Amino acid sequence: QLQLVESGGGLVQPGGSLRLSCAASGSPIHYYTIGWFRQAPGKGREGVARIDSGDPRVRYADSVKGRFTISRDDAKNTVYLQMDSLKPEDTAVYYCAATLNPFEVASLGDFGSWGRGTQVTVSS
Repeated sequence: QLQLVESGGGLVQPGGSLRLSCAASGSPIHYYTIGWFRQAPGKGREGVARIDSGDPRVRYADSVKGRFTISRDDAKNTVYLQMDSLKPEDTAVYYCAATLNPFEVASLGDFGSWGRGTQVTVSS
């Protein structure tokens, strides 16, 4: 059974960078579409980025395009989220999750194997 563990969060100043990791165990991560999601206090969970299984197509939320980069290292069974030019509105708990549903149409409810999340705080 796939298990996912997030790490790499922390406190960073506006304009700074962080790299989040989503480490998988129990199954090869490249079997799945992996999504990064975030949830800010008082708000719903939103999709940030996703990477397809196999040939790694990627997709980003408009709010992070050009600033965040999702990637996958099959040898390390890990998906990364490089976050640059961070803004205070990026502050949230970040989660990764997996789905076997098609990359193009998978919605939030299709994702499972949620990790516990990692806190990202962008503040001066």
